[in-house]
Formats: sequence, structure tokens, C-alpha cells
Amino acid sequence: MNESSVAISKDSKYFLFIGVLFVAVLMISNTIAVKIVQIGPLIFTGAIFTFPVSYVFGDVLTEVYGYKASRKIIWSGFAALVLMALCYYFIQILPAASFWQNQGAYEVILGAVPRIVIGSIIAYFVGEFSNSYVMSRMKIRSNGRRLWMRTIGSTVVGEGIDSIIFGIIAFAGVIPFSGLIMLILSGYIAKVVYEAILTPVTYLVVNKLKRAEGIDVYDKDINYNPFLFKE
Repeated sequence: MNESSVAISKDSKYFLFIGVLFVAVLMISNTIAVKIVQIGPLIFTGAIFTFPVSYVFGDVLTEVYGYKASRKIIWSGFAALVLMALCYYFIQILPAASFWQNQGAYEVILGAVPRIVIGSIIAYFVGEFSNSYVMSRMKIRSNGRRLWMRTIGSTVVGEGIDSIIFGIIAFAGVIPFSGLIMLILSGYIAKVVYEAILTPVTYLVVNKLKRAEGIDVYDKDINYNPFLFKE
């Protein structure tokens, strides 16, 4: 059933479940992103193995439920990231027990490093909304055909913006310029390749969800303003 707009109701079977997984993957990714790993000549943050999955979830949400529904989940993820950062910081500044010798380790791994937190939140916000917008517009232009082109195309835009914003805000001046460029490019290329490899899985999930939910949303005549909470 094709619909130009649909309100995702409490009767939706899987929307909330997918939204929870999306937010969980997002929070895990932002926790493990503090470690920088090197595989051969390529440099990544630890989140390279999980963060691209959040874009897969974003593609699935936009493709099946539409931009307006995705907007709710993206904002939920944003709120979760802010809450997580505040909680980590609050625990960090509490006085440690005299026999507990791991304060330094906590600050390194979970400590609220302002640049990383701000970079992560801004990059996520802009990248996810860009991904959802491109996915939505390409679906209308292609009349619902060539899902693979939409998932990869939206990832090229969304992950590109995300990688650049996060890399510059979080690491510019902290690591050598050559390392920063390698970090951004390596992560970006890996994320796009990751998305391409997962395309068959995306097809499978999207098709099953459309049949199970009985919807296939086309975002015609909607307002793409990310700050519009009621429409």
C-alpha cells in the first residue's frame, strides 16, 4: 500500500523495536569511538564496526515508514546521546573511593571530552538528517525503484558529512594533519563499503517490513524541516 504520508501508530508491529535498536547501536558506537585502531595503513575509530549499522537502520526507517517517522527516531537518538554524555560526566566528577585506583582509566574511556562529545552529537545530527532526506527524495524521484542506489547514495552523503564534521571537531589539532585526513578518509570509505556489503540484508529487511506492516511511505508534500515536531 503506497501512502504519501502516514502517522506511525501504536499498532505498528516493528517501528519501536527498530527505533530502540537504532538508538542502542548509536550509543554503543559513541562509547567505543574513543579507541583509534589501525589495520594496515588504514586508521579508524573503534566505532567503524558498529556505527554504519545505524545508517542501515536509518535507511530502513525512512524507506518503510517515511521521513517524518525517522525524524522522531533521530531526535530520540540525539536525546540519548546528550543524556549519555551528561551521565558519564556526572559519574566522572564524583569523588572516587580511596581504594579505587581506576579514575584515570574511567576518564580516558568514558570521560566527557567536550570536543569528542560535541563533535559526535553535531555530526550525528547533521549526518542522519542528511541521510534520511536524500533517501526520501531519491525514493520519490525513482518512484520506489533501485533501492540499492538510494541506500548507497544516501550513505555517501550522510556518512561523508558525518565523518568530516566529527573528524574536524574531535581531532583537529590533537592528531597530526596527515593522520586526521587518513582518519576521515579511511572511516568514510569503510562506512560506504560497509553499507554496500549490507545492501542484500537491507533489501531483505525492507521487503519483510513492508509486507508485515502493510505500508510503503512516499514522502510527498511534506516539510523536511528537522526541527518541526508537529505536522
